[in-house]
Amino acid sequence: MTQEQVDLAVKTIGKVVYENAEYLAKLAVEETRMGNVEDKIAKNKQKAGIVWNNLRGKKSRGILDTDEKTGITRVAKPVGVVAAITPCTNPIVTPMSNAMFALKCGNAIIITAHHRAVACSGKTIEMINDELRKLGYPEHLIQILDQHSREHTRNLISSADVVIATGGAGMVTAAYSSGRPALGVGAGNVQCIIDEGYDYKVAVPKIITGRSYDYGIICSGEQNAITPASKVDELVAEYKKNHGVLIDDPAQVDALRSAMFPGGVMNKDLVGQSALKVAAAAGIDVPEDTRVLLVKAPAYGKDDYFSEEKMCPVMALYTYDTWDEAIAIADANLSVAGRGHSVSIHSNNQAHIEKA
Repeated sequence: MTQEQVDLAVKTIGKVVYENAEYLAKLAVEETRMGNVEDKIAKNKQKAGIVWNNLRGKKSRGILDTDEKTGITRVAKPVGVVAAITPCTNPIVTPMSNAMFALKCGNAIIITAHHRAVACSGKTIEMINDELRKLGYPEHLIQILDQHSREHTRNLISSADVVIATGGAGMVTAAYSSGRPALGVGAGNVQCIIDEGYDYKVAVPKIITGRSYDYGIICSGEQNAITPASKVDELVAEYKKNHGVLIDDPAQVDALRSAMFPGGVMNKDLVGQSALKVAAAAGIDVPEDTRVLLVKAPAYGKDDYFSEEKMCPVMALYTYDTWDEAIAIADANLSVAGRGHSVSIHSNNQAHIEKA
């Protein structure tokens, strides 16, 4: 197919999700029982537009370029069949994005969805295929397993030409152990460092929005607030203005930890649930308009579970005296989970930013 034909297929995938954002968002919440419809509508529309605008106009067929100095010519070559493991936390946009990436480079793709998202992910692919069929594209370019099992997933990833895995550490490890080339992304334990002197009225609303978005199941959402000790009261006041609630009573901190990490593992029943539901599970009363629970963690790194990825609207609050200490806190937390993912820095100090 020509570059134009390929690009039309990619655009069509994104267009289906964009135009059916509300319907697919409702399906996802109903089936997975995670997140909220409003944020998922926004996510479906934004992600469809962002991925298409990133891919449009980029050459992915034939000769890409020639380096005159080395004499090396790069030629685009499809790998064949892509296998994609997709999570219940993003059951619409991850299959959509993976399909857009695969078809952009001339590949077919087979998706295996999380067992809690087979129906909504399957409906998304069905709707996309209906539109591709109308445009005369080959059948079965995009497929999805309609039954989830570890055996099916294992068979798929051991047979494909390349594997894309999005999910927990176990899934990513399985992909890397499949014997096939693999790209995996696991826990997103995003450390958020706030520098002294930054405008906290600018930073805090962004942090609250990021942590509360879709009830905290986005892997790029802030997990911790690493805050200058000299400004902690000022920052906490700003969090409260933005519907954040500080949990600093030691008994309540312990109750929240026990509710969220029974046996040291994230409570699956609290994944993608509202701040109100998480607080209720710990026996803590909070205002009805609470968006995020800000818990004063007594320790960081391997010494406290709050340093790990929390897939609900809960943030750990840490304080530091020096910038080096702030970096050390983030580094220790990332060593527990999420190393290699993302860090968020709010600072006007270029030297601090570069050092971090």
